[in-house]
Amino acid sequence: MGIAYFEKDRIFKLDTLHTSYLIGIVDEEGFLGHIYYGKKVSGHELGYLLRTDEPPFVPSRNERDRLSFLDKFPMEYPVHGTGDFREAALRVRSKEGHKACTLAYASHEIFSGKKAIQGLPASFAGEGSCATLEITCRDAHLGMEVVLSYSVFEEEDVIARHVEVVNRGAEGFCLEKVASMSLDMDNRGFTALTLHGAWARECHMQRRALGKGYQGIVSRRGISGHQDHPFMALMAADATRESGEVYGVQLVYSGNYEVRAEVGQFDTVRWQIGLESEDFSWTLEPGERFAAPEALLTYSHRGLEGMTHSYHDFIRRHIIRGKYRDRKRPILINNWEATYFDFDTEKLLSIAREASKLGIEMLVMDDGWFGNRRDEHRSLGDWRVNEEKLKGGLPYLVQEVNRLGMKFGIWFEPEMVSPDSDLYRAHPDWAIAVPGRTPSMARGQYVLDLSRREVVDCVWDQVEAVLKSANVEYVKWDMNRPLCDLGSLGLPAGRQGELAHRYMLGVYELQERLVTRFPDILLENCSSGGGRFDAGMLYYSPQIWCSDDTDAIERLAIQEGTALIYPLSAIGAHVSDCPNHAVGRSTPFETRGYVALAGTFGYELDVTRIPQEDRDIIPAQVALYHKYNDLIREGDYYRIASAAETHLYDCWQVVSGDRGESLVTWIQVLCGPGRQSHMVRLKGLEPCARYRVEGAGEEPIEVSGDALMYAGLRIPDRKGDFVGMLFYLVRV
Repeated sequence: MGIAYFEKDRIFKLDTLHTSYLIGIVDEEGFLGHIYYGKKVSGHELGYLLRTDEPPFVPSRNERDRLSFLDKFPMEYPVHGTGDFREAALRVRSKEGHKACTLAYASHEIFSGKKAIQGLPASFAGEGSCATLEITCRDAHLGMEVVLSYSVFEEEDVIARHVEVVNRGAEGFCLEKVASMSLDMDNRGFTALTLHGAWARECHMQRRALGKGYQGIVSRRGISGHQDHPFMALMAADATRESGEVYGVQLVYSGNYEVRAEVGQFDTVRWQIGLESEDFSWTLEPGERFAAPEALLTYSHRGLEGMTHSYHDFIRRHIIRGKYRDRKRPILINNWEATYFDFDTEKLLSIAREASKLGIEMLVMDDGWFGNRRDEHRSLGDWRVNEEKLKGGLPYLVQEVNRLGMKFGIWFEPEMVSPDSDLYRAHPDWAIAVPGRTPSMARGQYVLDLSRREVVDCVWDQVEAVLKSANVEYVKWDMNRPLCDLGSLGLPAGRQGELAHRYMLGVYELQERLVTRFPDILLENCSSGGGRFDAGMLYYSPQIWCSDDTDAIERLAIQEGTALIYPLSAIGAHVSDCPNHAVGRSTPFETRGYVALAGTFGYELDVTRIPQEDRDIIPAQVALYHKYNDLIREGDYYRIASAAETHLYDCWQVVSGDRGESLVTWIQVLCGPGRQSHMVRLKGLEPCARYRVEGAGEEPIEVSGDALMYAGLRIPDRKGDFVGMLFYLVRV
């Protein structure tokens, strides 16, 4: 089953294929301690790692130094206010205003499978794919139970953790922090790897050594954010891309979060992830329960590569749902960069007619089709088709697109409202704002208060009516500004700290309604590009728009960082026109296609106006997509070289599960005089097998797998910056 309890030693042992995780119950008071997490061990007798036989000893042996014990013991789920001065995972304020709290082991349950988390996205288990341990701890004074849940996915080397707090007492109390995971470990010279950026520069990797004290990342924007990411890896001092110890954690959540690592006085690390606590509070009345988001924890002794493969497999198998989870997605063309707001039915059909001839399979109508939406300053919230702009309405447009053999998709931004809209004029109190203060706008819009039932229902009724009116087969769900001025007229004064989380629960409810009511629709999430690219969104949509920057060279770093923890099948990537709309750079049309192939693949341009030589390349790109997408979507991803490190070229590889075929992509970033061909060492091949290598316009060759991995593949010299090449390997 992967989970065992050794009653005599009071130790829990959780095993995956390659890892072990041990928890111990200590002393007569039932302190829960973290013993070990790392490479799989055969035995369970590791209780000595808790150091309880060293001063200050446990309280039953040395009550006079209880505080010293609490401030040193490796707590499995630490609490605030009674002597552990490190960062707490749980902070509670009683009705009297006190913040002291203790947790003691009460009971546990081990069972096959896992439970859903009410109202939240979370991993799911297929038959026999996981087992779950639930440990119940109690604070008798508050009448509080804390249920620590560990779902062990053996094959993927992932432990999914979450926490629920239950009020079993007679009085209410306030939760001020509820982390989803806490982990105490000895420091091993850890380096923290995080993903940082900005709009159009998402998911750039950063490494920095952990120093004494607090360090970490946070989002208070109401979204997981362009600037930081709900993920952190801790790498041992000698860890690399291919070897060494790496711990990874990411949060299945799309709103405010924090990830903290604290190096303490004894050179131990306390590592936590969960809801951002500064703007959070939650009143829990008697009988009520609060569920924190799920955290996905993994350990690799094979460097970052092992972590990446675990996360890719896990997200594909246990996060992404629905019709398109294991399917090739239609090649789409989006009209945004082609027309912006300036389009009508005939313009869209002209794009569709040309696109259909070239093999493109879906037309997506972006912003500007509803209300009086002439620009970005009006009509958000009025989700009614503008039939002056779209003559014959949506049914006619969709019917004509379908007659061309193409599918039809549509853009929404359901979470927003414009001050110049019928919805806002009727319900100004439905926008998030602090009474008496002028709320801050962004892009000329406010955020709807989705913590309120009537607002959620109104948004849903409008979206559902549009989707029912025509054969819509794709929805792009956008979210283009952060949350601020956190105030809700639907919540009492003492519960305003619940708004940010209740808002996310409203978003999740809307998306769950959408995928339930329209299970055949392909949903793609977006937030000004990659501002909400996280595992929480992937529970509802199998793909997310990766970045509003579609420049092929900028995308190299963005897609490298995203692919560190998310499968290529989830990364929204398109070929766009040049000079690029975001950065003004011109790159070869072929190169733009190669970069977009490492994602969902589509087009973001006016196919009726691009140069004929570019248009002529599209059928070949479409053919490449159909030839290689199953491999890209399902295969194991390897990073061969990073342009951020070489400054000359970028290279990645995908290998099929049976090692029978592989695709290698090479992008030359800079070309200088006096250069020669490059040798790159491939990965993941069968050493004794022979592979036929095709690509770069040269005659195919046959080479052994070990030669390609240990000696290398020769990349021929090509003149010119931004040249791209593909190499296809098949076992012979």
